[in-house]
Amino acid sequence: MNKHKIYTMSFAKVYPLYIKKVERKGRTKEEVDQIITWLTGYSMDEVNKHIELETDFENFFTHAPKLHPNR
Repeated sequence: MNKHKIYTMSFAKVYPLYIKKVERKGRTKEEVDQIITWLTGYSMDEVNKHIELETDFENFFTHAPKLHPNR
């Protein structure tokens, strides 16, 4: 079975799109960052490292330190 294309996409390419979308809706980058850290257990330093490394979504979530149980 083929993987959905989101799994192979770089988190670094999608992250700025998240920011643009929430800003259009009157929200902030800080809120997106808070949600990502809440959801994954990553610190912002770790998130930024994944952005720098262009980690794909599959690995970003597979290696998340602690996925939030209420996700």
